[in-house]
Amino acid sequence: MKTPFLVKRIERGHELSMADVGAVMANQTEANTIACLNWPEFTYCPKVTFRIGHVQDEIWLKFDVSEESVRGLETRMHGDVCRDSCVEFFISFDRGNYYNLEVNCIGTVHLGFGPSRHGRKFVTPEIVQKIGVHSTLGDQPFEEKRGGFDWSLTLRVPTCVFMFDDLKGLSGRVASANLYKIGDSLAVPHYVSWAPVSTPKPDYHRPEFFRDIRFG
Repeated sequence: MKTPFLVKRIERGHELSMADVGAVMANQTEANTIACLNWPEFTYCPKVTFRIGHVQDEIWLKFDVSEESVRGLETRMHGDVCRDSCVEFFISFDRGNYYNLEVNCIGTVHLGFGPSRHGRKFVTPEIVQKIGVHSTLGDQPFEEKRGGFDWSLTLRVPTCVFMFDDLKGLSGRVASANLYKIGDSLAVPHYVSWAPVSTPKPDYHRPEFFRDIRFG
């Protein structure tokens, strides 16, 4: 059995701004590559890394992306952020249901819950708003731009966001997860994952391909 991926507990001495969170993660966590091309008809692979850690009651994530074009049009919470330049974090705490946290490059959040792609429940807006989000591209919508772009997205995700689970802290907890980069409506669509996904066509809503993770 493969050893679970360790989500390191981050040491922090004081309350941090979102900009500080990225700096702390750069010092205390390792960069991991999102680079699995699972479907032969989609060969473009942007350069994407993620860092992940936790502070017992929050999951911290930082994505660094380098891609040929960017688009950030969706501004509606729970809207179609996957059509834009988008990063995603899917996690299950019970191996039955899972959360799909999807955030486009201007920080618009889509967050659902359920056992499969269909019939998902949305996390309520007042809870979603508790997620700290910072993008180096800002928060204003824009049409697709081409020519090569580097951008970063930092997230602070409090455990209360996982409202359909009763989480009493994260340390020692085992879960399963996958992380993705997508650009569904870009000039060159792409579908890239951290852990491999073995399906006939692009489908991120497949928890059977999540990788085990453990919070330190």
